[in-house]
Amino acid sequence: MAQLLVKARISPNAISIVSLVFAAGAGAALYFSGRTPPVERMWLLLLAAAGIQLRLLCNMLDGMVAVEGGRQTKSGEVFNDLPDRIADTLIFIGAGYAAWDHPHALELGYAAAVLAVFTAYVRMLGGASGLQQSFIGPMAKQQRMAVLTIVCLLSPWETRFQLSSGAILWTALIAINLGCVVTIIRRTARILRELESR
Repeated sequence: MAQLLVKARISPNAISIVSLVFAAGAGAALYFSGRTPPVERMWLLLLAAAGIQLRLLCNMLDGMVAVEGGRQTKSGEVFNDLPDRIADTLIFIGAGYAAWDHPHALELGYAAAVLAVFTAYVRMLGGASGLQQSFIGPMAKQQRMAVLTIVCLLSPWETRFQLSSGAILWTALIAINLGCVVTIIRRTARILRELESR
């Protein structure tokens, strides 16, 4: 796919922007899934899972086209990172609304959005301090999106397990928030350790 995109002269920055379209679609599907009947909810959750994975595919392809296709631009770093932060925000806020009838679900969605951006901030802080950027988890971008994708695929089966609508998403948001806090602590500790050892 990367080779086809290079041949078509698609810029990596354009691919990064397209990732936002998929993220917005996933976020909207999650948002509307919280108040729809079971059948429509199932399709919206499947769309959300597809949007999340297509967003990640764009994240992978933009780097491959830039590096392997020799299409890097001076502004490439901005296009590579900024859309990711917007995408995380759209998806996690949508996830909060998807579990809206559970305690503090909206707050959990907004908190996950903030913490996801914070994990990236700490990573880039390490880079700004002259260190190699750390992508350690347990809730780096790929892990966060993997959890949400799996949850979107499992959620339509909640009634089979006698769970209320949105229960699996609500539980996942709690886990993602806790995982992001651990990730922030681990990344910060690594930065401090490496800076002090210089």
